[in-house]
Amino acid sequence: MSAPPASPRVVSLIASATEIVCALGCEHLLAARSHECDWPPSVRRLPAASRPSFAVDVSSQLIDLSVKERLAKALSIYEVDAEVLRSVRPDVIITQTQCEVCAVTPSDVERAVCQLAERDIRVVALEPNRLGDVWTDILTVAQALGVPERGHDLVTRLRERVDRIAASVPADRPTVATIEWIEPLMAAGNWMPELIDLAGGRSLFGEAGRHSPWLTWDDLVARDPDVILVSPCGFGIGRTVAEMGLLTRRGEWPS
Repeated sequence: MSAPPASPRVVSLIASATEIVCALGCEHLLAARSHECDWPPSVRRLPAASRPSFAVDVSSQLIDLSVKERLAKALSIYEVDAEVLRSVRPDVIITQTQCEVCAVTPSDVERAVCQLAERDIRVVALEPNRLGDVWTDILTVAQALGVPERGHDLVTRLRERVDRIAASVPADRPTVATIEWIEPLMAAGNWMPELIDLAGGRSLFGEAGRHSPWLTWDDLVARDPDVILVSPCGFGIGRTVAEMGLLTRRGEWPS
């Protein structure tokens, strides 16, 4: 594999990768971002090189139905804007293979890159299923950007921070249900059960290293968690608060 250019032009098509690039001190290399990248706030100045293929300003239930319908028809959930890619002339495009619903996938990128045959573009696909995979992905991004030593330094600092937090948690661990989608209910899997454990809780639903499972309301009520963490995939706090009525209007919610 050839070495990356000294100052590669980077397009990040997943919010976590954008944050990794910036944490590596390489924000100046970003030429475009995904439609969901919003942190640090300064990246919002960049053109968005992706967009959803369906309406997202509707309820959680309608979003879920739209996604399932497109998947059933083998249609893409997201579109990559080939014109934006052509204008920013990237050397590196970062995407993911962890979830075809959550963000742009390599196949989405390939369809757009085919229109840029004159350029030698490296596509870096991240696949974090467990917390350890997140550390590996940081090293992968750092290598692609030509700053491997920064990657090792960042991972070391993050692991030390996690270890400090884990060492300080009390012995009495509350039970936790992490809601990754509200309607229909989905619990959080992958690295979230590990984070809950490291932060001092006991995750009731989801399994480390496995995709997020669907969850019934009866299961949630029966397990009666001490803490409910509501973090719908792709939603900010404002959008999450707007959807909370789907939970709080349920008769069992006050208890």
